[in-house]
Amino acid sequence: MKHLFQNSLLPLFLMITCPPTVILIWHINTNMNSSITHLMNIGLQNGFWNTLVQIWKPVFFGTKTAWKIIFTFMVTQLLLMRIVPGKKVTGPETAKGNIPVYKDNGFFCFIITLALFYVCAYPLNLFSPTIVYDHFSGILGALNIFSLLFCLFLCIKGRLKPSSSDHSTSGNFIFDYYWGTELYPRIFGWDIKQFTNCRFGMMGWPIIIISFAAKQAQLYGLQNSMIVSVVIMMIYIAKFFWWESGYLRSMDIMHDRAGFYICWGCLVWVPGIYTLPVMYLVNHPIQLSSITAIAITFCGATCVMLNYFADAQRQKVRATNGECFVWGKKPQLIRAQYKDQHGQQKQSVLLVSGWWGISRHFHYLLEISLAFFWTVPVLFSHFLPWFYVIFLTILLVHRSYRDEIRCANKYGDYWKTYCNQVPNKIIPWSKLFS
Repeated sequence: MKHLFQNSLLPLFLMITCPPTVILIWHINTNMNSSITHLMNIGLQNGFWNTLVQIWKPVFFGTKTAWKIIFTFMVTQLLLMRIVPGKKVTGPETAKGNIPVYKDNGFFCFIITLALFYVCAYPLNLFSPTIVYDHFSGILGALNIFSLLFCLFLCIKGRLKPSSSDHSTSGNFIFDYYWGTELYPRIFGWDIKQFTNCRFGMMGWPIIIISFAAKQAQLYGLQNSMIVSVVIMMIYIAKFFWWESGYLRSMDIMHDRAGFYICWGCLVWVPGIYTLPVMYLVNHPIQLSSITAIAITFCGATCVMLNYFADAQRQKVRATNGECFVWGKKPQLIRAQYKDQHGQQKQSVLLVSGWWGISRHFHYLLEISLAFFWTVPVLFSHFLPWFYVIFLTILLVHRSYRDEIRCANKYGDYWKTYCNQVPNKIIPWSKLFS
C-alpha cells in the first residue's frame, strides 16, 4: 500500500492539482483581492469545478503574446548558454561512472539578461516593462501546456534515446512521468536540467519581479515594501548564479531525475509561486517605516550571505580534502569510508565544525529564513502571499529526511557518528525535526 501511495497515488495527485493551483493563485491575487474566502464563496455558489473552468478556460492554452514571450526568452537563454564564455566545470561522478560537464557562465548570463530587459523596455521602448505582469495569466497557461508536453517528451526520450547510461524505467508510467527516466538528459549539447532549473526558472524569476514592480510603480507609485522584497530576492538570485557550479552538485541535480517533479516545477511552479510576495504587493501597496525597511533588507541579505558562506565552506573543505582552515582553525572531520555500486572502496569527508557543526542542514534554516524576510513586507492581512514560505518549509524538511536516508545508506556507521557529534538536524540547539 505504501508503494502504491508513493509511486502512483501521490504523484498522480500532485500532477492533477498543481497545474490548476498555479492559475488559481494568480487569479485570487489579481481578481479577488488575495482572498481565499472569496474564492470559496464563489465555488459554493457556482460549484467548484465550474468555477475552476471559468478561471482556467480563457488561458488554458495561453495566448499568442504569451507564447511569443516564452519563445523569445527560451531562445535567448539557450543562445546565452552556448555563446557566453565560461570555464568548464564538472558535477560529481554518478553511480554508473558518468561525469556531467557544464559551462559555468550563469552569472554573466544573469547580468546580460537584466541588461537586455532594461534596454529593450526603456531606451529602445520595444515593449512595456510591465509586459510580464500584463500577460502573466497567459504565460502561466502556455508554460503549463509546454511543460506537460515537454515532460512527456523527456519520459519517452529516456526510454528510446537516453543521453547516458544514467537512465532507467520503473515499469510504472505515472511514476516515470513524474520522476523522470534520465538523470542528465541533453539535447543538441544543452543540458536539460541546467536549462530548466537555472536558465529558465531561476533566470525568469528576476524578470518577473522587475515587471511586477514596474506595474506597481505604474498603478500606485513604487512603495518601499516592494523594493525590500525585490532587493532580497535579487540578492538571492545573484548569489545563486554566482554559485551556480555549486548548485550543479546539489541534490536537485545529482539525484532528482528530469521529470514532472523537477522540470514542470522549475518551468511553472517557480514563476507562479516563488514570486508570490511581489505578486501580492502589486495591488497592495504598503509603505513601511524607513527603519523597518532597512532592518528587513539587512536581515534578508544576511541570510543570503550566510547561506553562501555555509555552502562555500563545505565546498572548500571537500576540494582541499580538509587541508584548509574553518573559522581560523583546522576543520574537524570524519573521513567516511563507503563502497560504490561496483564494490570499490572510496572515501568522503564529513565536516563536523564551522557552519556544519551547528546543525546537519543549517543551510535549509537559512533558506526558510530568507524567504520569510522577503515575504514579511506583505505583512499579515492575507494568508496567500505566505504560501511560498509554508511550501518551502515543508519541502526542505522533507528533503532533509531524504538527505538523511541517503547518507545513512551510503555511510552507515560513519553517518551515525556524525549525527552523534552534530545532533541537530535543521534548527541549532533544538531537537525539532531531529
